[in-house]
Amino acid sequence: MNEFQPNKLLPESDQAIAYWQAFTEGNEEALGSLFRLYYTQLYKYGSKICPNTIILEDCIQELFLQLWQKKTPTPVTSVKAYLLKALKYKLLKAMQQKSNKPVEDSDAFEISHEHFLINRQRDEEKVKKVIDALALLTDRQKEIIYLKFYQNLSYEEVSEIMNISYQTARNLLHKGVSAMKKILMQSYCLVLSSLF
Repeated sequence: MNEFQPNKLLPESDQAIAYWQAFTEGNEEALGSLFRLYYTQLYKYGSKICPNTIILEDCIQELFLQLWQKKTPTPVTSVKAYLLKALKYKLLKAMQQKSNKPVEDSDAFEISHEHFLINRQRDEEKVKKVIDALALLTDRQKEIIYLKFYQNLSYEEVSEIMNISYQTARNLLHKGVSAMKKILMQSYCLVLSSLF
């Protein structure tokens, strides 16, 4: 087995590619490093798709177990995007098996009040208005906003996870943000008109 010494000074994405490369060469420690590097992000993203923590934790563990058992790991350009997408489909499949009903990709994403702009907005009234505006968006718009702004993914990574083209990802995000701005502006106008 190859000795693997990660470089902790590299940016996360470069570090992840180094881990992935070592993993593809058979290094068990590198896969463990990927698990530690991405577990929290996978858990946060997965909880937006599946609120059942037991299913979520099982799917994350199953994802890494299957990666280890796979004889020839897939070459990837973004480890984070690959793992998020793989987890998403594992969760959708697990939810479908549990409910015995088809679960649509676009119907399985939910952003809760605690996860949107709380770290960036201190004023509770503004946060409430943003959350109310977000609730009016489509599930796909909510998902792309979460992936782009909370997971800090590139358009390429988002398009891979959501199974849409690069341009569709850009358009969907633009429409989502525009819709939120319009909703917030209408809300702001209503508040102003009530003052006079």
